[in-house]
Amino acid sequence: MRKEEIELKEIYSLLFRKLWLIITAALICGAAAFIYAELCIPLKYSSHISMYVQSYSRLDDESEQSYNNISNSKQLINTYINVLDDEAVLNAVGVKLMHSFEYDMLDENFTISNGAIVPASIGNCLHITSSTDTNALKVTATTQNAELSAAVCNTLAKVAPSYLRKAVGAGGINTINSAKIYRTPVSPDVRRYILLGALIGVVLTVTLIIAAYYIDNTIKTTTFLSDTYNKPVIGTIQAFDLDRNLKSVKLDRYLTLTDSKVPFSVVESYKSIRANLGFMLSTGDKKIFMVSSTRQGEGKSTTAANIALALANGGSKTLLIDGDLRKGVQSKIFSVKNSKGLSSAISRMAHIDECIFRDIEDNLDILPSGPVPPNPSELLASDNMTKMLERLSKKYDTIIIDTPPVNVVTDAMELAKKVSGTIMVVRYGKTTNDDVDEAMKKIGFFKINLLGFILNGVKTKRRGIFSLKYKYGSYGC
Repeated sequence: MRKEEIELKEIYSLLFRKLWLIITAALICGAAAFIYAELCIPLKYSSHISMYVQSYSRLDDESEQSYNNISNSKQLINTYINVLDDEAVLNAVGVKLMHSFEYDMLDENFTISNGAIVPASIGNCLHITSSTDTNALKVTATTQNAELSAAVCNTLAKVAPSYLRKAVGAGGINTINSAKIYRTPVSPDVRRYILLGALIGVVLTVTLIIAAYYIDNTIKTTTFLSDTYNKPVIGTIQAFDLDRNLKSVKLDRYLTLTDSKVPFSVVESYKSIRANLGFMLSTGDKKIFMVSSTRQGEGKSTTAANIALALANGGSKTLLIDGDLRKGVQSKIFSVKNSKGLSSAISRMAHIDECIFRDIEDNLDILPSGPVPPNPSELLASDNMTKMLERLSKKYDTIIIDTPPVNVVTDAMELAKKVSGTIMVVRYGKTTNDDVDEAMKKIGFFKINLLGFILNGVKTKRRGIFSLKYKYGSYGC
């Protein structure tokens, strides 16, 4: 599948997920346009009058006039329109209006200067058109007063003939009826404003959503990971919300597969990861691998704990080592003491058997991080660590090491040399392309065997709606 097709599908999916936002924006903008049209735009009223152009021609020596030369009348129409819109004609209209209406009303509709209406302001309210294939002109006036609109049309019809005779010298112009007063406003068109406002809301929202999509460089697809870095995606873990009835959540609470709140889909995801790891590690001499991430907050510690639980539930004798000697959390996840642990065993402050908590679950033992040492990187790179892993690998089917993020400290790089491979946890919508690029450069420089990626916190469609991102950050699967 081409990249363009993938991007289009992602955009369509994104717009569908944001459909509620698009509809909300349309309603808000439509309502705003309605309020603006009703409260801010003054009502306007129109009136019109039809004027008929006549051409005079001599038929004999007695100067009898004929009124049937419609062809000549049509030729005069454009000239008449220019005359009707002339400043002198409009000025004459303005003079008559000043004598017929109050100053305040005229001031609201026209520009008044030196006690006279500016002709151009009258022209702005006029619209003169000719009917196709006829000798008729239609004059329409639109102002904020219905009586004034009719008066403008009627006044123009009265003063126009004299000016037309002076300007053209031939033909004439007549009217049949006078302009009527129409009290139904023609502006604003509230429906049009509402539709236009809603359309603007939709267009702006869709534009912002698509712009945010292209600006956002966070990881959102497994295809991007596999195609860009040529490494498999071992599994995806769905995001989910805690039970809404759970009123409080302790900051040190991490959801594992043993928690009843974990959805069935998440449990199945870890089973799938367990199966994939079984194939990947089946050809290796030692089944020791580490779980890391690019930065903090991507869920690598909880992911490592749940992989260990999944392997143990599958019948594999499993040891989970907390290799994050700086900020280890496996002791919190499994509620064990951390007075002794990996740091104690490597520095020989305690025997390894004193540090391991056995049978946390069936087939699962835990080695917590222990007290924070002054030299974490040196301890993890030491020969004592290598020898300890060799001894432990003979007792366990699988050993999982939870390590610090690769872009934060070098601890993971030191450990990577001692294991079969590394799993990189990236978080949907949080880990950026730049984060992964930086991590991949370090992985390539240290020649680390990257087994693949796990995409954590993926949004999925459930129960007819799209679930929200797990709101407790890394405190979950």
